[in-house]
Amino acid sequence: MSGLPEILFEDNHILVVNKRTGDIVQGDKTGDLALTDILKAYLKEKYNKPGEVFLGLVHRIDRPVSGAVILARTSKALTRLSLMVKAREIKKTYWAIVDKIPEPASGRLENYLRKNEKQNKSYIVTAGSPEAKLAILDYKLIASSKSLHLLEVDLITGRHHQIRAQLSAKGCFIRGDLKYGAKRSNPDGSICLHSRMLQFRHPVSGENLKIVADVPSLPEWTYFVTGLIDS
Repeated sequence: MSGLPEILFEDNHILVVNKRTGDIVQGDKTGDLALTDILKAYLKEKYNKPGEVFLGLVHRIDRPVSGAVILARTSKALTRLSLMVKAREIKKTYWAIVDKIPEPASGRLENYLRKNEKQNKSYIVTAGSPEAKLAILDYKLIASSKSLHLLEVDLITGRHHQIRAQLSAKGCFIRGDLKYGAKRSNPDGSICLHSRMLQFRHPVSGENLKIVADVPSLPEWTYFVTGLIDS
């Protein structure tokens, strides 16, 4: 996918963008143009930079997922932000459209996950299983239509496919996510999972940042956003 995603925040140290569904954040075996390459080209042209442009990826979100992603424009910022990720000092809030209201409608999920590299999928396993990692998230129901429901999810840990795997195990399938149990795909190949908000201290200035990313223009998202605004 070419073209520039929406820039949510930009200064000399960091860049935060609203990743589109279908964008891959880093180059992979598909050979498709990566988000990092698109943004390096943007910075090179905007600031007339000679040579290679530095741009470090602070965290990833899956290709069919949309929303806010942080990148570092300096090595100092990358080092500090990476430490903040490890210390869980970056609050990541997601929105997910699911087909069932969880029981209870709000709560915490704690599971052990193991990634299957060949399938590129994570499975819930028992504590003490080889390569198992603890996955924790908080969720709450924030809106409903006749057949779909909008959950707000706060990630406590950041495991591979964590939200997708944990909600699926709860019996709440994310719209369009065939890999984790959804019945139908979305027309654009996306899944209805969106990195809605990031809250963190600026790695250099120390300013408290709260960055919100608009949802994609799919009808499902539009319905919920309109309802929340009107209510």
